[in-house]
Amino acid sequence: MLTILGFAMIATFLVLIMTKKMSPIAALVLIPALFCVAAGKGAHLGDYVIDGVTGLAPTAAMLMFAIVYFGVMIDVGLFDPVVRGILRFCRADPMRVVVGTAALAAIVSLDGDGSTTFMITVSAMYPLYKRLGMSLVVMTGVAAMANGVMNTVPWGGPTARAATALKLDAADIFVPMIPALLVGLLGVLGLAYVLGLRERRRLGALRIADEEPAETKETVLVGAGAGAGGGRLGKRPVGGGTGEADGGDDDGDLLKGLDPDRPTLRPRLYWFNALLTGILITAMILELLPIPVLFLLGAALALSVNYPRLPDQKARIAAHADNVLNVSGMVFAAAVFTGVLQGTGMVDSMAGRLVDTVPDGLGPHMALVTGVLSLPLTYFMSNDGFYFGVLPVLAEAGAAHGVTPLEMARASLVGQPLHMSSPLVPAVYVLVGMARVEFGDHTRFVVKWAALTCLLILTAGILFGTI
Repeated sequence: MLTILGFAMIATFLVLIMTKKMSPIAALVLIPALFCVAAGKGAHLGDYVIDGVTGLAPTAAMLMFAIVYFGVMIDVGLFDPVVRGILRFCRADPMRVVVGTAALAAIVSLDGDGSTTFMITVSAMYPLYKRLGMSLVVMTGVAAMANGVMNTVPWGGPTARAATALKLDAADIFVPMIPALLVGLLGVLGLAYVLGLRERRRLGALRIADEEPAETKETVLVGAGAGAGGGRLGKRPVGGGTGEADGGDDDGDLLKGLDPDRPTLRPRLYWFNALLTGILITAMILELLPIPVLFLLGAALALSVNYPRLPDQKARIAAHADNVLNVSGMVFAAAVFTGVLQGTGMVDSMAGRLVDTVPDGLGPHMALVTGVLSLPLTYFMSNDGFYFGVLPVLAEAGAAHGVTPLEMARASLVGQPLHMSSPLVPAVYVLVGMARVEFGDHTRFVVKWAALTCLLILTAGILFGTI
């Protein structure tokens, strides 16, 4: 009976959030509460929720203060020189532009928010792609894959969800995965280099126009990256300005990237903020203190030094309050779901049934199975559905064959480069909307490359012994 109720609860949760009949937070709370009563254990619902909240409070604190910290770093201009430097590196060389897109998206992804990453990346790179006549789906595809790899940072979402679902320390999941994730990021940069070379061959020598002709139209090149002559090339005029393909000083507004006159900038404190961020990330990797404590201290210090006036501090906190509330609310709501799933015994019952169906030969390789399954499951499900609904069941099945929850959690991160282009990810609509690319064009271009990136991370994880 518990097995049937458990699978029914997960299925109901997935259907409701995938069809957008309920928000993830509402579904995470109401659906398990209903099924807890149906299982005849409604009297213990409070105990299950309190146990879950107690265990998840550190994860919620980490996410809250990490969002505030990196939001403040963007506000004060920490990433502005990076944007300008990448744009100067790119010039009018298509190969450099594509590689620069991947590098910029990866760096900005450190804030853990996909929407912010895509807004900054597209704002900075779109003028170059538009003026050079480059494929816009190359930009969206490369940015999505780079963000997918970097989205696995503990404050980015997937790692926090995996830690939440399996009640693990996010640092224990993430830190050993760093070598495999670096291989994946190098794979994205290598792919960007290849795609950039193909764009360079397709477009030839280029010059940036000072003024773009009014009749010029953006062209989405679905076949870009397939070599010369592949796909709908639709080459358009680029103009005849004075900037050469390998240099020139007519960059002008192309090098601004972010608004250089926004009132939140603190240029005199740039090196303080850079040093603080470097120390924070180093301390996180070395596990000098728990991650929630590090970000709590970092956010408090960043706010106090950059905005000593109380009204300014309140304004910065308010500016990022929406993200903080959504993410931390999701974590606490997940306490209800995971608490009921585990407290009622549904997870144990479902895992037992799943173990019985897994061939003996695959049992010891459940981490590999989870890594492979993470590709389609995180693409066709939201992260909430996969990490809170599916991963706990897979982890219990793996535990029966001697596979540790940490290995299962790390394997579950493999599908993120593909997940970031899922139609269930709101941030991808920010990406394609700002880039003026049809979602179908983006999907046809990116799926194969993102899947290869996922498999590269999985292979590296196995070779490094972390999966």
